[in-house]
Amino acid sequence: MTELWSYKDIAAHIKVQPDTVRSYRKHGLLPPPDRVEGGKPYWYPDTVRRWVAARPGNRNRQDG
Repeated sequence: MTELWSYKDIAAHIKVQPDTVRSYRKHGLLPPPDRVEGGKPYWYPDTVRRWVAARPGNRNRQDG
């Protein structure tokens, strides 16, 4: 089975609290979930990594 990330996994990846990730989704800042199981959203790790790389203020992918 392909690994899927929950809010908790995303939060650990970007070093914030799970409630912060929920807030991102509520405000439309998180990409749509890749899967929904039992009403819970899940994302593929690559989806999260692409989103992190494209986030405003990300210092790792600055142009120039």
